[in-house]
Amino acid sequence: MTERTRTRTPDLSPQHPDWWRQAVIYQVYPRSFADADGDGLGDLKGVTERLTHLAALGVDALWLSPFYPSELADGGYDVADHRDVDPRLGTLDDFGAMADEAHRLGLKVIVDLVPNHTSHRHVWFQEALRAGPGSAARDRYVFRDGRGAHGERPPTDWQSVFGGSAWQRVPDGQWYLHLFAPEQPDLNWDNEEVRADFRTTLRFWSDRGADGFRVDVAHALAKDLDEPLRDLGAPELSSEAALTEFAPGTHPFYDRDEVHEIYRDWRKILDAYAPPRTAVAEAWVPGARRTLYARPDELGQAFNFEYLRAGWDADALRALITASLADAHAAGASATWVLSNHDVVRHASRLMLPPGTDDNAWLLSGGHAPEVDEAAGLRRARAATLLMLALPGSSYLYQGEELGLPEVADLPTEVLQDPVWEQTGRVRKGRDGCRVPLPWTTGGPSYGFGPGGAWLPQPQRFAAYAVEAQDGVEGSTLELYRAALRLRRKLLDGETLTWADDTPPGVLQFDRHDGWRCVTNLTGTAVPLPAGELLLSSAPLARGGLLGPDTTAWLA
Repeated sequence: MTERTRTRTPDLSPQHPDWWRQAVIYQVYPRSFADADGDGLGDLKGVTERLTHLAALGVDALWLSPFYPSELADGGYDVADHRDVDPRLGTLDDFGAMADEAHRLGLKVIVDLVPNHTSHRHVWFQEALRAGPGSAARDRYVFRDGRGAHGERPPTDWQSVFGGSAWQRVPDGQWYLHLFAPEQPDLNWDNEEVRADFRTTLRFWSDRGADGFRVDVAHALAKDLDEPLRDLGAPELSSEAALTEFAPGTHPFYDRDEVHEIYRDWRKILDAYAPPRTAVAEAWVPGARRTLYARPDELGQAFNFEYLRAGWDADALRALITASLADAHAAGASATWVLSNHDVVRHASRLMLPPGTDDNAWLLSGGHAPEVDEAAGLRRARAATLLMLALPGSSYLYQGEELGLPEVADLPTEVLQDPVWEQTGRVRKGRDGCRVPLPWTTGGPSYGFGPGGAWLPQPQRFAAYAVEAQDGVEGSTLELYRAALRLRRKLLDGETLTWADDTPPGVLQFDRHDGWRCVTNLTGTAVPLPAGELLLSSAPLARGGLLGPDTTAWLA
C-alpha cells in the first residue's frame, strides 16, 4: 500500500462550525470498550485510558452510547437519570476528565440522548405510579385506561419493537405505553414539563464538554394521543417498515410531522454555543422523510440506514449513493454513511450472508446456517470500508470494526443479556453478538478488556483480532484503517462525486476531485484498474496488477 500526500485538508479545527460535515465519528459502546476497575463492565475511566487508540486511528470524534444510571434492561437505553453517570461506569467528574482528555487529543465528544422514554426507575415514573390516574405526574408519560368491562385489555393493539403489546398494566388498573421494553415507559412530548427538562439536559451536557448529540429513536417522540386512540389492525403495522402504508407523517407514533417542532426548538439551544453543538438523528424512516430531520434548523444530520441495509451489489449501491447524496444536498446537510453499530450484525459477517438471509435465523443457528467464511467476510468488509470512507459526507465507525471483528453468533443462550430474547419468547436472539467486549491484547482473562473477566464471553478467536496482534503489522485491518483515515484527511475536498463512464458490470468507480478515484470490485473475478497512481487498496492487487474480487482501491 502506498500513500500520496496533499496539502489541502478540510477544516476540522475545534472552533469550526462545520467540522462534522465530513468527519469520521467512532461509536464507543462504553460497557464493551474498556474496563478500568476489573468488574467486567466497561467504564468511563476505561474509555479515557484508551483514547490514544482513537487518536492514533485518526477519527475526529467519539460517540458515547448511554453511560447513564440504568438497570440495563435495554443495554443502557433504559435511563434512570439523563443528567448523571451510572455508578458502575463512573462519575460526572470521570466524564469531565474523559471529555478534557478527548479534547486535548483533538477529539470531539458526542453523547447519546434518549428522549423517547425513561427507565421505570426514573423518579418521574415512580412519582407517576404513586400519584394515580389523572395526576400531573402521570401526564408526563402515556397512561390510559384499558378496554373491556374491567379495563383488562390494552388500550390499543400497538406492538412493542421488542415483541408483544406496547402497553403494560399497573396495579391500579391503568396501562402505560412502552414502544420498547416494559422497563422503558414512553414520555408524553405534549407535556411542556417534558420538553423543558430536555432543554435542561441539552445545556447540561453541552456545558460539560459535549460537542454534539446522537438522538435515539428521533422519529418516535411525537404521537397521536387524541381520544379515541387508533388501533392499527395488524401487529406488523407497529413497525417502522409499515410507514409506507400510511400517508407521510400520519402514523400514530412514528415519524409524525409534529416531531419537527421539537427539533427546531432544540436547534436554538444548540446554536447558542460556539461552535454550535452538532446533532444526528437515529430515524428509521424512508430517505425522503429522513432528510427532514437533517435540515439546518433541526438536527443537521440523520443516519442513512438504507446504506447499512444495502447488500453487496454494485447497481443497488450506486443508486442508493446517488439518492442519498441528492437527499442530503436538498436538506442542506452532508450525507452520513455507516456499516455497523450496536443494533445490527457486524458487517464483516453480515455482508457475507446470501441475499434474503434472515439475520435472526442465522443467529439462532449459531452462525452455522449458512456458515460464514471469516476470511472472506473480512476481505469484503475491508473493501466496503474503503468504499464508504471515499464517499462525500460523514462516516460513522463502530468500535471493533477497525480490528475486523466478526459477529459472535454462537453466544450460548444462557449468557444473553438483550431483552429481545426473553420478550419475544426466545425467538429473536437479539444484539449481544455485536456487543461482545473488545480484545486489546492476545492474552489475559478478557484479552486486555480489563483486569478481570468480561460481561459477555469473548471467543478464543478474538486473540487474533486484538489490537496487540495488529498494531504495526503491515496489511492488518487496524493498519488499513489508520492509513485510510490518514489519507482521507489529506484528500478531502468538496461534497460531490462523479461516476466514471464505461464502468464494467459489478464495479463501482467514481471521482471525487482532481482525479482522486475510488474503484470497488464487487464481482467474483479480477478486473483491470484504470490508469493512475495506486494510493491505497483494501487487499493486495491480483496478478498483473488487476483489482481482485471484493477489493477497493484508491487511485490518484
